[in-house]
Amino acid sequence: MDIRFVPTVLEIHLSPLTGESDTLYQKEYRILSDFEEDAVGQWLKLAKARGETKDSDEVLMTLLVELHKKVDQLTALVKNEERTLLPLEINENIAEIGFEHIKLENRVLEVGKEYYCRIDMPVFPKREMPMFVKAIDQNIAQITLIHDKDEKDWNAYVTARERIMIREMRAQQ
Repeated sequence: MDIRFVPTVLEIHLSPLTGESDTLYQKEYRILSDFEEDAVGQWLKLAKARGETKDSDEVLMTLLVELHKKVDQLTALVKNEERTLLPLEINENIAEIGFEHIKLENRVLEVGKEYYCRIDMPVFPKREMPMFVKAIDQNIAQITLIHDKDEKDWNAYVTARERIMIREMRAQQ
């Protein structure tokens, strides 16, 4: 297997697809995508499409939207309306990542089996990134389904980790 990996420290939660639970996992996967599409986020997208934000600072607008989401989360918490995620069977650390692959620290996967997983991602906004993977080894999985926005953030994170690895290698020389 010739897969280019870079070291990282991430946490992953996953469960094998069994047939009966697949629908629940697919529903959560869609909800986590739609969660990004809240009312303020939708409004901002429409405003951008109409050209109403061309004179606005993009970073500032994003920060305001994220602040609004935090207020909504706090309100939901106070009202006891916090969303709950499905419990996943396996909690594991990720040792290395690639653009389409994940390498776990321990051999907990069953080769050929498909899994639903969530990864705690240190990107802005910080979130759990849902995806489906297929085990190609006992500790290596290939990403089979990921949301477009999440894929962009994933690829940016892998690229950032590669840059860090290159800088560390140069410093050692």
